[in-house]
Amino acid sequence: MSAAIDYPDTRIGGSETKGSQLDALNQWVLQVAQLTEPAAIHWCDGSDSEYAALLETMQADGSLLPLNTDTHPNSWLHRSDPDDVARVEHLTFVCTSDRDDAGPNNHWMAPAEAHAKIDALFAGCMRGRTMYVIPYCMGPIDSPLARCGVEITDSPYVVANMRIMTRMGAAALARIEREGAFVKGLHSIGELDPERRFIMHFPEELTIKSYGSGYGGNALLGKKCHALRIASYQARQEGWLAEHMLIVGIENPQGETHYIAAAFPSACGKTNLAMLIPPESYREAGWKVWTVGDDICWMRPGADGRLYAINPEAGFFGVAPGTSARSNPNALASIQRDTIFTNVATTADNQPWWEGLDERTPVKDWRGRDHDPAKGPAAHPNSRFTVSARQCPSYSPHAEDPQGVPISAIVFGGRRASLVPLVFEARDWTHGVLVGASMGSETTAAATGAVGVMRRDPMAMKPFCGYNFADYFAHWLSFDKPGANLPKIFHVNWFRKGDDGKFLWPGFGDNLRVLEWMIGRVKGEAEAVDTPIGALPRAADLNLENVSLSPEAREKLFGFDRDGWRAEFEGIAAYLGEFGGRMAPTLPAEQKRIATTLQ
Repeated sequence: MSAAIDYPDTRIGGSETKGSQLDALNQWVLQVAQLTEPAAIHWCDGSDSEYAALLETMQADGSLLPLNTDTHPNSWLHRSDPDDVARVEHLTFVCTSDRDDAGPNNHWMAPAEAHAKIDALFAGCMRGRTMYVIPYCMGPIDSPLARCGVEITDSPYVVANMRIMTRMGAAALARIEREGAFVKGLHSIGELDPERRFIMHFPEELTIKSYGSGYGGNALLGKKCHALRIASYQARQEGWLAEHMLIVGIENPQGETHYIAAAFPSACGKTNLAMLIPPESYREAGWKVWTVGDDICWMRPGADGRLYAINPEAGFFGVAPGTSARSNPNALASIQRDTIFTNVATTADNQPWWEGLDERTPVKDWRGRDHDPAKGPAAHPNSRFTVSARQCPSYSPHAEDPQGVPISAIVFGGRRASLVPLVFEARDWTHGVLVGASMGSETTAAATGAVGVMRRDPMAMKPFCGYNFADYFAHWLSFDKPGANLPKIFHVNWFRKGDDGKFLWPGFGDNLRVLEWMIGRVKGEAEAVDTPIGALPRAADLNLENVSLSPEAREKLFGFDRDGWRAEFEGIAAYLGEFGGRMAPTLPAEQKRIATTLQ
């Protein structure tokens, strides 16, 4: 045991907490200290002075580099270990007592084996380091749908990011004391050795253990680990949904706002859609777009039968490459100050830079080397920015509403270069669940592995669902019951390509034209053509003013390829079959119904 640790002084509330709800937390912290042997323990309070001290510590040891204070005040650059730059799905485990509860969609390890394996790595790993205890709340601090957690880490970079990404500190600790429940997260950067790296989830214990990585999704345990993998398990137990979705509000010229939740795999445009800026003609007409969240959405049924959603996060952990004044002006405006950049390049005057930002030439790449295009991109393809959501110009005034915002439509989408049209509407809730469950997308740089490979990514939750997908689909289906007033479900594909390999749809702000059609469908005002795969708009059903589409684009974006969809539904049947007898018959029956109409 490290002699520097003085147990009584590290306990929140000292002896006065005996018998209180914080006793379990204090005991767990001391158990972790005995295992990891830190030189000191620091309980995080979320204060400005604490944050300033963290930044000073990291600047002193070189792990955080100041950027140009004139162009990006109070902004910083962090460079990861080159072998620690993305989520590691192959080293991420869901550890349930019964292997089938984790499902074929997760890597599984028996809980006892998993604890033993990772605790052996944690033993003594914090010697000479400070152990930070981070109480945090996912969601507005006074929301009944919010849930609390505590992350223990030896990384000040993680603490700084968690302060931006969650409601962290004294208020969260007070809520934990009131409720007596929290998710336990234990993290250490370890040696940053890829051979000694695991991210373990224990849903039945509401516990996360992550070792050997400092990268966001592996280390900021409130994010994917808690807000999706553990929360999805909690949501099933408690009757709500924890989803990999943005939440955006669309206000029409009449002053009506419809909120849309949309699921896309990472790096497929969630942040761009969440911060969409309407085309000029729409802005002049009075359309407005409000950002509630760009990545994660928690939804529950309200008293009126509608689904209400909160964004459990308080910040954005966005992909930098491709973010520009053209693609996402709101994101760019958000990150001009008080931002932590990770693995971006820098210019001669020490400004952050990445591919797709502008035409300047960087001088240092993401590893800190002199930039040489022959050595690859200047910024890592998965480089990131961490910033408070409140800095976004389109930040919704209702983002902190404790009851959440009512959802009018749910949208699924991924990268599909062929077959899938621009947009279609599901026939009903069951069909919509099948659309989400069978969603396919080409992989991106947000996870390790090959890029551009088409894989099934149900509801964009393949890397994030904390239990068996067969049970997850059944949970989705369970919301369709008497008294429910459920959102309409749609599927979009911004990434359809022509024969020349170029995108057929302009995307970005013009995506509002598609959202307008969806809202029209919700209100019973927009036209569509019924097909076996759902209701498709004709080109004439969208406002395409000032949008130039070639005949090929009109055919492929609004067309229906019966032969192609017949093959697609054969693939969907095979995919659903992978879950065996655990799969409820509803979705296979829906697949068969549609496949029959495609003959």
